[in-house]
Amino acid sequence: MTEENPGEAPATGLRLLPWTTVDGRPCYLSTDGSGPVSALADSVEEIQLGMGEELLCHARAMLADPKATDVEFRYLARCLVAALGDALRVADCRATAARR
Repeated sequence: MTEENPGEAPATGLRLLPWTTVDGRPCYLSTDGSGPVSALADSVEEIQLGMGEELLCHARAMLADPKATDVEFRYLARCLVAALGDALRVADCRATAARR
């Protein structure tokens, strides 16, 4: 995605990273797929997906618990929204890489 055309992928050789700038804009790395920042991005993607899986297990357990409170569910919903955002960013990163 480019800033001018959010649905459009950037030039070839740029990798969409699994994090954003402080103001929420996408970060890109000019890379050949190797190097320390690329390896860090791979690690961050795996961590984000792993945390999402753990959160999903926790959500299933909470849904089965009749004692779970509204406050707990609202907090869970905020966490699930963040995890879904991370998972979608990872999917977008990988889709962009697959198109190269």
